[in-house]
Amino acid sequence: QVQVVESGGGLVQAGGSLRLSCAISGLRFDDLAMAWFRQTPGEEREWVSCIGRSGARTLYADSVKGRFTISRDNAENTLYLQMSSLTSEDTATYYCAARVGLACTTHSYDYRYWGQGTQVTVSS
Repeated sequence: QVQVVESGGGLVQAGGSLRLSCAISGLRFDDLAMAWFRQTPGEEREWVSCIGRSGARTLYADSVKGRFTISRDNAENTLYLQMSSLTSEDTATYYCAARVGLACTTHSYDYRYWGQGTQVTVSS
């Protein structure tokens, strides 16, 4: 059984930092390209960042470039998202997503496995 579990969300002041984690079980982690998406109520799910299977290639949405860093630890089967200089615009539920393959993509429909999400709230 595949499980995708995010953690690390919470309430933080504007300008602060948080690190999200995503643990995966039931799949070979090093077979997976991974991504983070986020969503606010009434809005479409928004791609944030992704990382290829080896970790060599990373991509970022313009809105988070220079502030967020995606990384992975294949030995620990865990994906991370280090977020800094947070603003109220970053308030959302953050979702971890996985797809079997070498390269990551920016499209939610490419990802088969999803977590339940972790809430990030940035107070101004």
